[in-house]
Order: sequence, then structure tokens, then C-alpha cells
Amino acid sequence: MRLSPAPLRLSRSPVLLALALPLAAALAFSDETLDKVPKSEGYCSRILRVQGTRREGYTEFSLRVEGDPDFYKPGTSYRVTLSAAPPSYFRGFTLIALKENREGDKEEDHAGTFQIIDEEETQFMSNCPVAVTESTPRRRTRIQVFWIAPPAGTGCVILKASIVQKRIIYFQDEGSLTKKLCEQDSTFDGVTDKPILDCCACGTAKYRLTFYGNWSEKTHPKDYPRRANHWSAIIGGSHSKNYVLWEYGGYASEGVKQVAELGSPVKMEEEIRQQSDEVLTVIKAKAQWPAWQPLNVRAAPSAEFSVDRTRHLMSFLTMMGPSPDWNVGLSAEDLCTKECGWVQKVVQDLIPWDAGTDSGVTYESPNKPTIPQEKIRPLTSLDHPQSPFYDPEGGSITQVARVVIERIARKGEQCNIVPDNVDDIVADLAPEEKDEDDTPETCIYSNWSPWSACSSSTCDKGKRMRQRMLKAQLDLSVPCPDTQDFQPCMGPGCSDEDGSTCTMSEWITWSPCSISCGTGMRSRERYVKQFPEDGSVCTLPTEETEKCTVNEECSPSSCLMTEWGEWDECSATCGMGMKKRHRMVKMSPADGSMCKAETSQAEKCMMPECHTIPCLLSPWSEWSDCSVTCGKGMRTRQRMLKSLAELGDCNEELEQVEKCMLPECPIDCELTEWSQWSECNKSCGKGHMIRTRMIQMEPQFGGAPCPETVQRKRCRVRKCLRNPSIQKLRWREARESRRSEQLREESDGEQFPGCRMRPWTAWSECTKLCGGGIQERYMTVKKRFKSSQFTSCKDKKEIRACNVHPC
Repeated sequence: MRLSPAPLRLSRSPVLLALALPLAAALAFSDETLDKVPKSEGYCSRILRVQGTRREGYTEFSLRVEGDPDFYKPGTSYRVTLSAAPPSYFRGFTLIALKENREGDKEEDHAGTFQIIDEEETQFMSNCPVAVTESTPRRRTRIQVFWIAPPAGTGCVILKASIVQKRIIYFQDEGSLTKKLCEQDSTFDGVTDKPILDCCACGTAKYRLTFYGNWSEKTHPKDYPRRANHWSAIIGGSHSKNYVLWEYGGYASEGVKQVAELGSPVKMEEEIRQQSDEVLTVIKAKAQWPAWQPLNVRAAPSAEFSVDRTRHLMSFLTMMGPSPDWNVGLSAEDLCTKECGWVQKVVQDLIPWDAGTDSGVTYESPNKPTIPQEKIRPLTSLDHPQSPFYDPEGGSITQVARVVIERIARKGEQCNIVPDNVDDIVADLAPEEKDEDDTPETCIYSNWSPWSACSSSTCDKGKRMRQRMLKAQLDLSVPCPDTQDFQPCMGPGCSDEDGSTCTMSEWITWSPCSISCGTGMRSRERYVKQFPEDGSVCTLPTEETEKCTVNEECSPSSCLMTEWGEWDECSATCGMGMKKRHRMVKMSPADGSMCKAETSQAEKCMMPECHTIPCLLSPWSEWSDCSVTCGKGMRTRQRMLKSLAELGDCNEELEQVEKCMLPECPIDCELTEWSQWSECNKSCGKGHMIRTRMIQMEPQFGGAPCPETVQRKRCRVRKCLRNPSIQKLRWREARESRRSEQLREESDGEQFPGCRMRPWTAWSECTKLCGGGIQERYMTVKKRFKSSQFTSCKDKKEIRACNVHPC
């Protein structure tokens, strides 16, 4: 059999993924065993048949697939890790993928393909290209490769390992390096591991959902948002299998998107209620600010809901805030058992999932809509290096929340095949409790005030009221509910059930007072909306009267007044304020005098307690570009104040500045000024003289290069004489003259006006060996005369050309 190194096209049948022995190690430790294998068999099958020391129940070494899944999705990449627990180690390994119950001696026996992560650690085997082995034999404690699952229809996969330590250790099928994965049914494509069956339970059941948020800086320290961390209001419902709130592999609805991005449950609740035939109970629970607090400080949010045979599934979600579009929740949790009963308790740890509507990768990433929209999927530890859940080793994400669903009552005839050991059958199920904080996440309120006294002091039905204050509306497009809440009530000692068999309407408004001056009578009425079913007479009153006083004084000097109007709203939104009411003069006094009756009244009013308004801030923007194009500069980022300015001052900083460093700026070459021209290099005829300048700074970081540092120009002193003897005589005279002058200078120095100079120094060495260099000499001041009026007595310098011959 000849194996091609290219990725294999695999047939659809069960798969075995095995770690077997590397060839070199196998030959070194078990040559005799290999010799017994027929030479005609393929090499891949030979390494699988190599036998070493069999070890069962061995736990020093382990094989792990990222996420610890029980199912694999065809065509999906999985990170496979082989590791040894310290102080153990291994020297070699081989990774090979085989279909279940196959020997590996045929090309179609192999399934899936591998991808190398680190070429220094792993490589494909030359004689078995479908297998992965070590690059060099050495001590190691871990290796990682990617395995791409085979196509649909392949079946189950068994991951199995053998390693080389000091000797060959070959693990049995039930050893610690064995992992079984089965192909996920494409019908459900990541939504659920099994189909939802019809429910055979009888009656109804009532449950309580309790949400425990475990997301905190202690459990998830990377980039944890200290200020704005929270869980949004929980929204969900109990429903039939014909309705899906959300699911893995599906697309988020507009309601799910608003929960995921804004934390607002309003649209989601609207979508659920539109499916009234498929939904039994809408599940709602309050938000949590901050995301985590001890249970002795704040009780975990909870909600009650009911299920029946048709609507036996439960789904909910809540946003992890701040985040791009991350949530936690349950999708289509079935509370009906196959024994035709109702589940007693569900405890589920939750990891976050991505709604597929925003492409941000951190908690406070700016809005970045995902276009086109992607499918809902669970977050993993390998999504992005900047993700707060990133783990280069591909470990599982630490759970961020736990939900407990506990059965609290059942109603009606039950038909359990297996008897239920909890006696919680009741005559009637109480209505689900309404959560007190049923508000969008974008509306920030104060706490509710205590309930007012009932408006009725008798057994007639009245109303009581409570109030709260709207502190901030973060999103003007999302309406905020009323700040007042009303509830029916009765006077002390009365029961809501009194006269329950006789349903009455609300009282009609009081009639005007029977007289316009003094004390009279007024009345109001109501009517029977529903008579008792047993045909008895309704004994509740349909009319009542009471005394009324319009004008206490009825003398000619008194004036007639209207009744007092309703009280105005309190002048304060929180704490102590004032409220007023008014009335008008109906008739002035008969004697023509001024009306002395008051037309307005004022009294104190108490509103809910004032609370400190928190600073509601937007996430930080991205850092600006550096203020410079090279070298050191500054950059800034900003955030905005979301809470209303009139609600209080916010001292949090809205702008941050930090230093930034870009590649160094180019530095051009720097030179000195040109020196003076040197003496002509010839005493007669045509010659040249030069001048130079020095480099002070070499060019750096791509700066302009240095220009020329030496210049020369022609010079002509006088014509040279044609008679060589006369020329030589003049040279000799000139040389003797210079020598005598030098001796004179050495004796007592040269005399200048106002000072005596030291003799000239010797000429310095030539700066170049050829091509024209320069020499320098100096004369310094030896003594300045006090009586001298000259100020030009300075040190002197001479320069001349040297080595002017070509190089």
C-alpha cells in the first residue's frame, strides 16, 4: 500500500483516533515484535501492532480534546493535547486516526486530517503521512496538534494513545489516554445533543428559577470591568417545541439582539407574548447591579413559572454587561421525564455565548456590528488573544453563573410510570409572583416607596399607591414605565374574598353637595357586574351618601366657594416637598364686601428617599493616533457621561492621556564649517590648494547622507624659470632664508605689535596618505605688553596641503 502525503478523502464509516508508537522508538525497544509482522503489510498498521508494556488504569499521562466534548461536528477543528503530569515525562509519541474496528492497512481505514502547530515539536511521519510524531526525541511533558474531524457519516471516534518513556508503554482501550467522540447529528447542528420528544406527563407543574451569578473579579480577573459590571433583567418563558426563543446554531431575533447588546428585555417580551398559543408563562426576574454580591447582602433573583404537557420546555437568557453581545441562559430545557413525570430539580452551570450580532472581542469593545449576522455559538478560550476568556492551552472557560430550577408544586391528576417521591400536589397553583423590578435595563430608578394607606376605610374596594423616581434614561428609544404603581385594597379587617361571589363595578364620582352654603349631603353609586352563581341576592350596597360642607359661613358677608380641587404633584421628586390645591369663588358676598375665604392650601409631602446618583459612563473609546509621526508623542481616549447632568455632579475623568512611541525620527548628517584654504602645493607654476570640514554627527534612522568633506581648487604662484641652475639657486636661497628665520624664532620668538609670540609648532601629520590631505601648525602668544594698545594679539594657525599625489 502506498500512502500519499496529501490530506485524505475519507469514506463514511466509524473512526478510531489513536496515539501509537514512533518508529524509531518501536524499533529500539521491540525489534523482535516488529520482525514478526509480515513485510507486505503497510507501515501504519505495523506501528499499531507493536506491543510494549501494557498499563491499565495509568494516570500519569492523559489525552484531552479542547472543551472535553462528547460529540464532534464534521469538518470542525479540535485541539488535541497529550500531556504528562509532573514529574513524569515522555520522549516520543505518534498520533494516527483510524476508523473504528479497522486495522489501518488500507487507505480508506484512515479518517480526518492533522495540522501541525509547532514544527519544532511535531512533524508528519515520512513512512506514514497520516500520522504525527515528535520532531526530535527528547524529554517533554506536553504536545499539541489540531485534528480536523472527518466528513458527515463517519460515525464515532476513539482517541487512543501510546507513548515512549524509558520503555514502551502501550495503553489499553480503557486507559487514561482513551477518549470516545461520536458524530453530532446534523439535524440539530449544535443546538442540542438529542431530539425533543413529545411529553407524556399529566397535569401541570410549577417551578422556581433561581439565578446565581458567579462572574466576579476573583473568578475572572482578566480585564474585569470594575465599574459597570452587571447582569441584565432575566427574560424567558415556558413554551412548546414549536417555538424557539434562542438556540445554538440559530440566528438571534431582534428581541435576542436587544437583550444581548443593550440588556433591554422589552422587545424580547413582546416577541414571547406574540406566541401566546405556544407560551404558558413569561419568565422575568430583576437585573443585578453589580454582577456579584454575597448572598447575605443580596438575595439571588428568582422567578416562578408553570409547564404542562404541551408547553413543557423552558428557555431564558440574560446579558453579561458590559459586553459586545454576550449572554448566558438555557435553551429548550425539557422538564418532562420519559417516565411521564415532571423533573424535580435542574442545576446547570453556565458559560457565555455570542449572539452573532457584534464583532467585539473585549468587555468594553466599541460597537462593531457583525455583517452579515452570524449564528449563535458558545464562546471558547481560543476565540481571540484579547478575549477575557483566552487560554493559549485551549482549556474550558470557567463558569460565570449557575441556574437552579426546582419544582415547587404540581396540580391535577398525575400519570407517572415511576412513582414520585415528593408529595407536592396541591388543589390549585398560585399565580406566578410578579417581580418588582420589571423595567428595561436602560431605565435607572430609585427603590419603590412603601405602599400608601388604602383609599377605602371600609370593606369596599379601594386603591393604594407607591412611587419611585426615574434617575436616568440611557436609551431614549426605549420607553421607561410609569413611576407610580397602583394596587386594589380594602379597609382594615376586610378580606379580598368578601362578596367574591358578587362582582361590583368601581364607585362612580361623588355628586355635587346638595346645598351651596353650609353642610349638606352628597352621594355616589355603583352597579352589580356579576350576580352570584347560586342565584342568591347580592347584599353589597350599590349607593352610599356622606355629609359635605361647601361654605361654613352663610352670612351676607360670606362668599360662596367651589369645592377643593385635587392636590397638585409634590414639588420634590425625592425627600420632603410641598403640594397645593385650589378652589374658586362662585359668588361674592351679598353685602359687597371682600371675600375672605382662602382659595389655596398647601401642605408638606414626602416622596421616596433621595439616593446618590451614580456616574453612568460609556465605555472608553479607542486610543487616538499618536500626536507625532516619529519618536515620542501623546495619545488620548475619551468616554461620555450618560446620566443626566441635573441629577448630580460626576467627578470621574472623561479623558485619559498617555505617552506613545513610534520609530525614531531620521537624523541628517551634521558637519563643521569649511576650514580656510591651504597654501598652494607648488612654489611656481600650476598647483592646487584644499579646504576641509569634519563630520560632527553621522546620519541615523534613514537621515540624509554626508556630503563631501574635502574641496580643492587650482592655484598659480608664478611662472617657473627655464634655467634649472638659476631655479635651484633660488630654492637654495629660499631654504636658507627659512632656516635662519626658524632659528631666530626659536631663540626669542616672533615679534608682533603689542605682544611676543612663541615659535611655530612643527607641522602635524598629513590627514591622508594620498589624494590630498592637510597639515596644521600653531603659534601661541608668549607675552602681551601692558603699554600695548593693540587688541589683535591672538593665537595663530596655518594650514597647507600634503600628499597630493593620486592614490
